[in-house]
Amino acid sequence: MKQGIWKVNSTKENSVEIIRTRSELQARVRAWKQAGETVGFVPTMGALHEGHLSLIEKAKEKVTRTVASIFVNPAQFAPGEDFDTYPRREAEDIAKLASVNCTAVYLPSVAEMYPEGSVTNVRVESLSDLLDGIYRPHFFYGVATVVARLFLHAQPDVAVFGEKDYQQLQVIRRMVRDLGFPIEIIGGETKRDADGLAQSSRNLYLSPEERRAAGAIFAAMHRASVRLALGALPSEALKEAEGHIVTAGFRKIDYVTLVDPATLQALPADEPMKEGAVVRLLAAAWLGKTRLIDNISVTR
Repeated sequence: MKQGIWKVNSTKENSVEIIRTRSELQARVRAWKQAGETVGFVPTMGALHEGHLSLIEKAKEKVTRTVASIFVNPAQFAPGEDFDTYPRREAEDIAKLASVNCTAVYLPSVAEMYPEGSVTNVRVESLSDLLDGIYRPHFFYGVATVVARLFLHAQPDVAVFGEKDYQQLQVIRRMVRDLGFPIEIIGGETKRDADGLAQSSRNLYLSPEERRAAGAIFAAMHRASVRLALGALPSEALKEAEGHIVTAGFRKIDYVTLVDPATLQALPADEPMKEGAVVRLLAAAWLGKTRLIDNISVTR
């Protein structure tokens, strides 16, 4: 068997092919497409959870072959952020992908993604500079750059991104539209724990006490969404949500805001939502040393 490609068994029935280089991935995808098959792609940074696996399942509804990538992208971490400590669980992740019959997993090195001397980057203006972009100005430029490169490596027909990272999803949609990638971008529903906390790899950073408090961010957002749907002023509903989040023990709120779902521009705080309007409520807050983000759709 080709060096760099092999099978890892999760059960007697399930296995996932492991690919580590661009050339090997492109050869495999080319062979599938020549055989008339379609390819779905789910980029991840690993430390997989049920939310990631649900994206694989969603891709399988559209295509005959699924590829997940695992790559902790240095370009989206600023100095002092958690690149070195970001959870890396390759063996566990591969087993999880095998359990949902993912066809292949792409595990490129940094050198494979960013060849020596590489100076080309992708910037999605405007959308990248709002919300999280204010607090992490480097982040979405790193995301757009790595996803564009991964798309060129994997050449999928469909790519699935979680709605939990809603701003990221919109940035990728705009990049694909603007650059003309022949890829259908699909958003996957946010998977939540029993208390409503959105599943995230960074939840592993929470202490037991912090984890017990973490569900408050969703509870506050849900209450705000109900009030907004009933006609409350955004300024009042959002202020109340911030109060609940702080009371639960969060040490800092970056934002709790109501935005246009497509442009991510903030909506007026001093007038109720219009009848029939569909908007997005987003929040980001710090619990201890962990930054949690979440969002929900709101319909009046």
